[in-house]
Amino acid sequence: MTWTTRPRSEEAGVAFVEAGEGPLLLFLHGVGLRAEAWGAQIDAFSDRFEVRAPDLPGHGGSVLPGRAERLSAYTDALAACATRPCVVIGHSMGAMIALDLAIRFPDRVRGVVALNAIHRRTEAARQAVMQRADSLDGRSTADPEATLTRWFGTDPLPARAACRRWLTGVDPAGYRAAYRVFAQEDGPSDTDLGRLASPALFMTGSREPNSTPKMSEQMAALAPKGAAQIVEGAAHMMPMTHAQEVNAVIAAFAARCLT
Repeated sequence: MTWTTRPRSEEAGVAFVEAGEGPLLLFLHGVGLRAEAWGAQIDAFSDRFEVRAPDLPGHGGSVLPGRAERLSAYTDALAACATRPCVVIGHSMGAMIALDLAIRFPDRVRGVVALNAIHRRTEAARQAVMQRADSLDGRSTADPEATLTRWFGTDPLPARAACRRWLTGVDPAGYRAAYRVFAQEDGPSDTDLGRLASPALFMTGSREPNSTPKMSEQMAALAPKGAAQIVEGAAHMMPMTHAQEVNAVIAAFAARCLT
């Protein structure tokens, strides 16, 4: 699998990749990446779904909102991509946005898949992520090596090389703004999860040290129509590294929600 740059459409300052026809799937990537991170999903699903994968605000071709201090600003910007009821699939910060979209705009979401989502970080994890956020100045490109090692280890994988390109190419101001929001968030509240109307699937990897299996299981237990799925042997970038397993679960979930 190669993650090459794809053509984009643009609407209201949000750039997005779109492909296929049919029921709508909306894919939201994580901090520092771009729509191409979903390349394996775009290729797998565009034969039977309409797939939209936007660049997060401040990433790729999408404009950073004037006020990007809260998660809701990202959700509001990306909600326009849900042009009709859809299944929304988010990864990492994209999962936080996907859940916020499902909670705040229930008429637009028939199902939500949260991949590698956080929920109630430990104090050590909270301090570590805040320290990383505080190290970003919004002007210079951050060295991505520590991030890539957390995600992939040191093996020279094609997915690792692709993420390096995106992390070194992202706008530093957009990256800093999004990372600060990501660091300050602690996942949806128990109350919000309890009023999540749509079916919700919380999926992470068994080797994920930050968005842990316990977090996904806790959120699934709180959501009225929640379920958890743990991908054995996967870590943070499982949509890229374990695409076949992830896609099979998404396909079954989307079929239940949209047909």
